[in-house]
Amino acid sequence: MFNKRIPFFTVLLLFVMQACNAPIKNNTKDETTWSKQTNIYEVNLRQYTASGSFADFAKSLPRLKDMGVEILWFMPITPIGIEGRKMTASNLGSYYAVRNYKAVNEEFGTMDEWKALVKTAQGMGFKVITDWVANHTSLDNPWVKTHPDFYVKDSTGKLLSPFDWTDVYKLDYKNNEMRDSMIAAMKYWINETGIDGFRCDVAEEVPQDFWKQCIDSLRKIKNVFMLAEGEKPWLHEAGFNETYTWQNMHLMKELYEGKKSLSYFDSVLAHNISIYPKNAARLYFTSNHDENSWNGTEYEKYGDAAKAFAVFTQTIYQSIPLIYSGQEEPNKKRLKFFVKDTIEWKQYAMAPFYKTLLHLRKSNPALAYDAAYKKLSTSSDTAVFAYLRQSGNHKVLVALNFSSKPQKFYINDAAINGEPENIFLGKSEKLSDKEAFSLAPWDYLVYDYK
Repeated sequence: MFNKRIPFFTVLLLFVMQACNAPIKNNTKDETTWSKQTNIYEVNLRQYTASGSFADFAKSLPRLKDMGVEILWFMPITPIGIEGRKMTASNLGSYYAVRNYKAVNEEFGTMDEWKALVKTAQGMGFKVITDWVANHTSLDNPWVKTHPDFYVKDSTGKLLSPFDWTDVYKLDYKNNEMRDSMIAAMKYWINETGIDGFRCDVAEEVPQDFWKQCIDSLRKIKNVFMLAEGEKPWLHEAGFNETYTWQNMHLMKELYEGKKSLSYFDSVLAHNISIYPKNAARLYFTSNHDENSWNGTEYEKYGDAAKAFAVFTQTIYQSIPLIYSGQEEPNKKRLKFFVKDTIEWKQYAMAPFYKTLLHLRKSNPALAYDAAYKKLSTSSDTAVFAYLRQSGNHKVLVALNFSSKPQKFYINDAAINGEPENIFLGKSEKLSDKEAFSLAPWDYLVYDYK
């Protein structure tokens, strides 16, 4: 304790310094203010429309807005490498083989058309993020010739491809000039096109200290939203808002196939919650471009459980969930990755289902990703997964029958008592811990306590 009086000027100076420092701290480390109850929609431009253009995708914005989509994540829109492709007549190459970090893919349109799309989407209330590939470039990226020192080499001086990705070369993050060039390219998209952030491909393959340097630098320009394709907790320390939940996605499939028990599923979920920072958002999903193209649609992987798992991804603790292009149709085919394979839009039969969930996420703060989560005990815990989300007096109750048999059960917690709205029936029901619930195989219940 200090007994001396502190001069008034000193007190005033300390107060001003604290006030000035507060926004800087929030700007560099805290989550974006709009992200608490948001969601992400992944846009596969190549397959979205017959033309695959920015202009034609823009026609879908009113529909996506009505559905409740908030963040549009565009797969890479940069030019694709030509050298090293599997040279078939129809091959368009991998989005993730970047030929030029400061241009748009001619396949989609022009830079001016991209800027117009961003401006239109943001004017409607969307946030726009783009996929960023910082780990590697195409074989014919100009850096290969102008800056070969930007790349990792083997003992003979040959540039190296990561894994079995023979159409790209791996970048060397020991090179400070390369780091600065990468950050400058990312700043270009923020300054020139006004995007709101990035989804960063294979983020765990890029050093933590680079991401920290990069994200701190970007947030001096704009409080960008950063999504990492990776699930290491250190990604949050580096500044990312959100990380993937690959492990949970794989467990959903194993749970559906009967290879893992519900108790095991719950224990892994609880462990993962415990090892991430409280302010960490996690990307839960039932499909994305990788899963759909290489491992199957959500209907191939989860069958009758596809909707129950979608409810889980939209309502579980820490989730800022993902919907992939075509899930609202629903698209039931694997979209080819390297060639044109347009989504067949017909009736948008799943759009009302997703709209109900997305609007609940927006209207009830109990589904903010950091709102309280409580796993509930039921009389059928080997089959039923129930939990309560809560923020103040706002609550959401979720009960999922993660089994292939009908379940009649009680939820042993008075916190569920009340008359919430059954969101999929659109009517209020009287709930009590004394009365039984019934769920068909792989069915679900979601209640909104307004």
